[in-house]
Amino acid sequence: MMTPPRSLGRTWARTSGRTWGRTRARTLAFWSGLLLLVSGCSTLPAPDATPPLVASPTAPAAPLAEAPAAPAAAASAAADAATASTPGDAAAPPPAASISRVDLGDVGDRSDLWERVRSGFAMPDLDSELVRKWERWYARDPAYVQRMTERGGRYLFHIVEEVNRRGLPAELALLPFIESAFNPQAKSHAAAMGMWQFMPATGKDFELRQNLFRDDRRDVLASTRAALDYLQRLHGLFNDWHLALAAYNWGQGNVSRALERNRRAGKPLVYEALRMPQETREYVPKLQAVKNIVLRPEAFALTLPPLENHPFFLSVPIDRDIDVALAASLAGLGQDEFEQLNPQMNKPVILAAGTPQVLLPYDNANRFVRALEAHSGALATWTAWVAPRTLKPAEAARLIGMSEEELRSANRIPKGMLVRAGSTLLVPRDEDDADVAEHIAHHGLLALTPESRPTRKLRFKAGRKGDSVAAVARRYRVSAAQVAQWNGVSPKARFKAGQTIVVEVRATPQRRAAAPARKRAAAAQPKRASASASAKAKAAQPARPTAAQKAPGKAQPNAARHPSR
Repeated sequence: MMTPPRSLGRTWARTSGRTWGRTRARTLAFWSGLLLLVSGCSTLPAPDATPPLVASPTAPAAPLAEAPAAPAAAASAAADAATASTPGDAAAPPPAASISRVDLGDVGDRSDLWERVRSGFAMPDLDSELVRKWERWYARDPAYVQRMTERGGRYLFHIVEEVNRRGLPAELALLPFIESAFNPQAKSHAAAMGMWQFMPATGKDFELRQNLFRDDRRDVLASTRAALDYLQRLHGLFNDWHLALAAYNWGQGNVSRALERNRRAGKPLVYEALRMPQETREYVPKLQAVKNIVLRPEAFALTLPPLENHPFFLSVPIDRDIDVALAASLAGLGQDEFEQLNPQMNKPVILAAGTPQVLLPYDNANRFVRALEAHSGALATWTAWVAPRTLKPAEAARLIGMSEEELRSANRIPKGMLVRAGSTLLVPRDEDDADVAEHIAHHGLLALTPESRPTRKLRFKAGRKGDSVAAVARRYRVSAAQVAQWNGVSPKARFKAGQTIVVEVRATPQRRAAAPARKRAAAAQPKRASASASAKAKAAQPARPTAAQKAPGKAQPNAARHPSR
């Protein structure tokens, strides 16, 4: 909770009776007016209509969103408590009203966001043929540039705010253009995810949770925080933004080794002089091309959509589990539009214990809060169920009280798989079910194991042209979902040339019986030798030519395979 100014605390101490009551009423109005949850980026000006209502401060103690630095804007009470500059020894204010009316009209200075980005450029420029290549590439497809920049307009204000707050070069705000074309749902063939394209392990290193219910690599606020944290760490290691960007793409270990090779060879320790993969070699030139287009779009016959220096979305707290479809409906949004700002959800329900806020466009925040308060029915129709032991899907379905087909569909369980003990399943919610507990919302995972035992793992490399998950699945007579799960990729993904692929195959009875068969073969060796000697003796008789004499290459192998003949 935000601490009031010292002077206000002293005022409370001096007042009494009616005067104290009037002061408390004014204080209530003051603090209620500061409870705007503002975060994000804007492509649209604030409307002239009635300002939105924003729910009371139910956000977590460390919310992901931060309010823009403007006199009329403030974050939730928890965020204020973390960032307030006022000493914390004054008396605490009375509880805030349940709903606040706040005007966003003064947030931001309404200037052109593109100008703000341009004024923050600070990296040294690259001037190479690779830069020209990517300039031509973008200039050839103005429709693509238009789509990409319009989509990025939803998020760019928030990213620029974060970049400026950390004192970083504004070029970093353009990085999602080349990573994902500002698509928070983007997934690469190597399982990198989100606007900033985090690999699973790197995401975990930067506290991006990946569980049954959500993947924070797709979360607009969390992934932006993590990406800037990572880029700052890399810049601290290399003290060069071009090398830091190369490491973001290629890995810091690879860049460190490339620098060491150059040091030993007496070559320059700069980005352009490193030996690296072609993708990394073109990474910084591609960003430079985007930077040049933002600086001078008319030079490339391109037009950037107007973006105002104003937040596009608000962070609105929720304190109950709620279906994604219902949240979108209460906000007056289509589900696709809702998921553009809240793309981290893996399941059709938002768990308040794990995702305590939703992002909504300015125009829809008011409608959502009013509709949520007035809603009288169930908010969530799904909940979580933890398997008490390893179960077949049919057994789990019976325990839950739903059909096996529904259970498989809701949880994407392929045929031939068991649900391991401790796995979390998405199941229909009963009226008396409580909201999902925090430890499940944060750590719930579905672990499957093949129904047939034993199995063995095969590891092999993809060919020179790569391979698709579907092709590998057909080759080994398993489902694409299984291959995807074993390799941590999408069922529609492709493996790169030389990439290690893992499949699990049954240890067949023939393979399990291989050892006894070898013993039987060893025992039969004397019989084979005897039969071979007999065949040679018969072949040595000149008066009676045999098949062995006519076709010696065939007779002896036949004898070896069938010693009784």
